[in-house]
Amino acid sequence: EVRRLRLLLARPAGRHTMHAQYSLGVSYLTGAGVPQDDAEATRWYRRAADQGHTQAQCVLGVLHATGRGVVQDDVEAARWQRLAADQGHAESQLKLGQFYEIGCGVRKDDAEAARWYRLSADQGNVHARSALANLLQ
Repeated sequence: EVRRLRLLLARPAGRHTMHAQYSLGVSYLTGAGVPQDDAEATRWYRRAADQGHTQAQCVLGVLHATGRGVVQDDVEAARWQRLAADQGHAESQLKLGQFYEIGCGVRKDDAEAARWYRLSADQGNVHARSALANLLQ
């Protein structure tokens, strides 16, 4: 699988490139078919994220929040989650709501947290529904 992804990436850029880059990020993060390497995973995720891959943006947000493969940076974590959330990524909308609720990387703002939870919940995210209900109690 990793060999096939590398061959795909050796071709001129096309519509599958960011998906292959994301998949290589997953492989390096988990050690599937390659030695596990958080920094190398981050490099591949960033390539995909820079092209608008929302799941890669979400993962980069998590990596920055936890300091895995990068220097821990809550502001950068929120920025990556915001990029994906603005494109309708339900998981990032939930995470961005959590950031606003606790003031992680952004100014604490319950109204903004509720807005992001609601957008995620409207897509069927049960965790966002629960977070919204708890916030509004």
